Amino acid sequence: MLLVHGWTLDLDMWDPQVSALRATFRLLRLDRRGQGLSEGTPAPQRDSEDLVALCNLLELTRVALIGMSQGVRAVLGFAGAAPDRVAALILDGPPSLDSDLDSEVPLQRYAALVRTHGIDAFRSKWAGHALMQLRTQNPDIRALLAAMLARYPGNDLEHPLPRTQLLAAPLRLKSLMVPALVLSGEFDLAGRRAAARQLAARLPDAELAVIPGAGHLPNLDRPDIYSELCRGFLTRHCPRDTS
Repeated sequence: MLLVHGWTLDLDMWDPQVSALRATFRLLRLDRRGQGLSEGTPAPQRDSEDLVALCNLLELTRVALIGMSQGVRAVLGFAGAAPDRVAALILDGPPSLDSDLDSEVPLQRYAALVRTHGIDAFRSKWAGHALMQLRTQNPDIRALLAAMLARYPGNDLEHPLPRTQLLAAPLRLKSLMVPALVLSGEFDLAGRRAAARQLAARLPDAELAVIPGAGHLPNLDRPDIYSELCRGFLTRHCPRDTS
């Protein structure tokens, strides 16, 4: 399983799933370019290339992938480029895929905030955004989210790429003939819930699950339900190789 995080987060977001699933699956997580502890220049349009390069480096011929929020585009891009290497997809809280930009995230305004008031001002503002709100009161989970945001370096806001360099290759969803599970938090933004329904309808072999009591971060809000949904789906579609 290859786990791909969303914007301003990092590989630590998957801590609950690693604890729950590592006895069943071989898990691999990474910091996307310019996020977490990655020193790379942020380049969302190249995330799928990085996933291919990582699989090549580790000689992984077939993987299941989980993509969260902005990470959904990276996972779908990987699946489109190397469909024979994909056993199954889990797509969590996808943005609308009809645009390369997330309409709920005012990037230009945030970039201006960083230029005028610094990265800490952005972190404070973004922490209050609906997409970053946790429903759980678990103090460890809340501390985990706060630590990830504190590590986010903000390079993509301080040095934003030109619009022409942000464009990714079109996603050919109808041709992705792999099992897919699309996840949505019950209390995620209406636009994200609609995008999840639309994505599930556009993929040839997809099912949709709504996680109760969760917002845009269901793997943190309800890690028990989230991990069991992943386990059940992948067990059905990725049987263990006993040879």
